[in-house]
Amino acid sequence: MGEKWVLMKTAQMPTNIAVIKYWGKRDETLILPVNDSISVTLDPAHLCTTTTVAVSPAFQQDRMWLNGKEISLSGGRYQNCLREIRKRAREVEDKERGIKIEKKDWEKLHLHIASYNNFPTAAGLASSAAGFACLVFALAKLMNVSEDESQLSAIARQGSGSACRSLFGGFVKWIMGKEDDGSDSLAVQLVDEKHWEDLFIIIAVVSSRQKETSSTSGMRESVETSSLLQHRAKEVVPKRTIQMEEAIQNRDFASFAKLACADSNQFHAVCLDTLPPIFYMNDTSHRIISYVEKWNRSEGTPQVAYTFDAGPNAVLIARDRKAAAQLIQRLLFYFPPKSDTDLDSYLLGDKTILKDAGLEGLKDVEALSPPPENGSAQKYPGDVSYFICTRPGKGPVLLSNDKLALLDPETGLPK
Repeated sequence: MGEKWVLMKTAQMPTNIAVIKYWGKRDETLILPVNDSISVTLDPAHLCTTTTVAVSPAFQQDRMWLNGKEISLSGGRYQNCLREIRKRAREVEDKERGIKIEKKDWEKLHLHIASYNNFPTAAGLASSAAGFACLVFALAKLMNVSEDESQLSAIARQGSGSACRSLFGGFVKWIMGKEDDGSDSLAVQLVDEKHWEDLFIIIAVVSSRQKETSSTSGMRESVETSSLLQHRAKEVVPKRTIQMEEAIQNRDFASFAKLACADSNQFHAVCLDTLPPIFYMNDTSHRIISYVEKWNRSEGTPQVAYTFDAGPNAVLIARDRKAAAQLIQRLLFYFPPKSDTDLDSYLLGDKTILKDAGLEGLKDVEALSPPPENGSAQKYPGDVSYFICTRPGKGPVLLSNDKLALLDPETGLPK
């Protein structure tokens, strides 16, 4: 076995947004939740993590780079993921290059990991979820691990709870499980991304700053101090999960929207019920909720569902493209770009929706008339950083094109 070789794998992992929220752990170390949760996977073309993992006898230690900056791997969550995957590693052979790694070699070999998010890290867009899921998936491919996605999800869960839901496309359920060792706390796909193709998703990135209260400490404080959390986990979520699964299976948007909005609001109510109270949403978040509620009511049936994770960003799920076009008109009326911003950098992702909305440039945005259902015509330029337009997407993929790798195939260092 020559000492010069570097063996690499690169994977792309979508992020996911919960429509039935995970908030609260019953086991901090294994990351076991107090309730089931359901999420929608977002199209990786618009929001994803790319991770390259490499192994070489020349590497002196495990090292990791996130968005170009080296970070420490000493944290318990990284160590848990690395340990669990190494335990399951099998023999790997690359005959063409004359490389053979025995099962026992994996314990001695060191890894280099490079990861890149095409969206803000730690701003409430589930970047840690995509990151840990991508790490586990890429390592599993590198180490020839035989476990399927659900079994891998139980490992990813030990890095970041919601990571387990990124291992599938479409709508995904994280089953809380009953066992103390967490062996039955894993993700399953409810339906794939083609099941409900009408849905269109617009994310208002209200702030891409890191949040004041991390999800980890926020959850711990809620579990310790919020009586509403206990009621939610025991009484509310079990029923709501069943109803949400039905709504998804039947593509019943009215029920889906009612449940998603109610669950988001209850999650933020739990945050307020925590001591000291946690405020993830801000005035802009509240305004968006109010605009959506008024519009839905005026139409007689929901056009849009909203959901907010642990941050101020609004994830708005429109029932179809027509509703999405009307939604973008409303959002751009109230939250136009600042005068020095062009529309192209203000609206990212699937820009074809602009055409549906009859918006070619800033002139069209300025010409929008106030939505009839809302008494106020006040505008808030600059309160939204930008919008991302996307849709439900597929699960993780392995990238075979070496040009997309983040590590140099010769040195195993970041490109």
